Amino acid sequence: MTFNATVLTLYPEMFPGPLGVSLAGRALERGDWAMNAVQIRDFATDKHRTVDDTPAGGGAGMVLKVDVLASVIDHARTISPEAPVLAMTPRGKPITQARVRELAAGPGVTILCGRFEGFDERIFEGREVEEVCVGDIVLSGGECGALLLLDACIRLLPGVMGAASSGTEESFEDGLLEYPHYTRPVEWEGRTIPEVLRSGDHAKIASWRKLQAEQDTRSRRPDLWERRGDVRGRSASGARRKHEDTRS
Repeated sequence: MTFNATVLTLYPEMFPGPLGVSLAGRALERGDWAMNAVQIRDFATDKHRTVDDTPAGGGAGMVLKVDVLASVIDHARTISPEAPVLAMTPRGKPITQARVRELAAGPGVTILCGRFEGFDERIFEGREVEEVCVGDIVLSGGECGALLLLDACIRLLPGVMGAASSGTEESFEDGLLEYPHYTRPVEWEGRTIPEVLRSGDHAKIASWRKLQAEQDTRSRRPDLWERRGDVRGRSASGARRKHEDTRS
């Protein structure tokens, strides 16, 4: 099954961009995924192809018009009926590796790229659109975020990465940052590769890597560590409740 990526944008020339090289580019050539960039302006109805207007109530900037947005989304659903529609916006829910895995396992994704002050809010009431963001930052438009999201999905498609374990032994899997890596030379400026990694004892190496991942997550991303602890705690308490209910 080919993963179909449809991007709704005012700048279709930005795609595939960096997704046309390296692993993603080779996968695109093989047909592992397909790219379709749709010009939002083509769905404007006036002779000037107007896609935005001033904010209701006043204020700076311009807002993408709901009627134009609805038309381009409806068009995208004729291309990929089963693909979820995601809108890139700072007001959206932060995208996670778990959500990326869900998207990569599906038929594809349609991404709506914002510009100016954003979208007329009624589009989220009138159409099924998931609002997402790539972090607590504001970009000039959603295109860079769309490229990031697509890259995260494409690399998980079957056959795109060389080693099957490459997609599982990395940051954010199991709620942890990835353990640190080393390679030759063994010594550099007085700094050496940890002895355990040169021991050949795979059990000790696995244990060391797990410990490093936990320590790094705790120190660098306490938010991830706390969230991971909450999830595991809820699972454990749920398991206990189920066991108690069974005994009673």
